[in-house]
Amino acid sequence: MTVAEILGELRKVSRRTFYRWRELGQAPKAFKLPNGELRVWRSDFKAWLRDLEEAA
Repeated sequence: MTVAEILGELRKVSRRTFYRWRELGQAPKAFKLPNGELRVWRSDFKAWLRDLEEAA
């Protein structure tokens, strides 16, 4: 998933907030492509959401 796709699913979360979560180690696991763009496996994104739900 691209960052834009993730933000679209999260709704009302800014790009800045997402990158701050990454700095704090609170975002889903991501990897960089050779061109520098971030990607997140959909399975990692869903697991991250489940973990947030369980913590709440």
